[in-house]
Amino acid sequence: FVNNYTFFRINYMIEFETERLMVRRLRADDKDNFFLLNGSEEVMRYIRATKTREESEAHLETILADEAANPTAGIGRWLIAEKATGNFVGAFAIIPIPSEPEKTQLGYSFIPEAWGKGYATEVSKAGLLFFLEKTDIPEIYGVTETANTASMKVLQKAGFQFHSIKMEEGKELTIFIVRR
Repeated sequence: FVNNYTFFRINYMIEFETERLMVRRLRADDKDNFFLLNGSEEVMRYIRATKTREESEAHLETILADEAANPTAGIGRWLIAEKATGNFVGAFAIIPIPSEPEKTQLGYSFIPEAWGKGYATEVSKAGLLFFLEKTDIPEIYGVTETANTASMKVLQKAGFQFHSIKMEEGKELTIFIVRR
């Protein structure tokens, strides 16, 4: 686990920062932290089915291989740590929407200990600016289950506007958008 600010800062290139958070690309040695998110039913409740440790590690390997084969500035998955402690708190992504890969979405997940601190809004605002600076993609989406009212509030605070509602795999999703 990443527990030391100095280690995090020296050994990993920071992609972007907020007042309280550091964000850097995922690496192969992030498998324990990655599993803290992917293996947690609480964290994955509105995202996707949980993964076993083996599935989580395979998912991380696939992500890293895809990013290595198709490096794109401003697109990818990142790990989030607190600046003050260097402790791992979550993950951030700007990735294609799985059901509509021609569209790009912003997403995040945090360990429960980091919930309620405003981190999701903070990293979403900074991540949106990062996306706008690094890409020329004309729009970005935020997709959440309609039942996930906390995430809908985060997206709105970050500057996303309501776009539409759709059903996918038996779930009602609310779609938000930011256009250049």
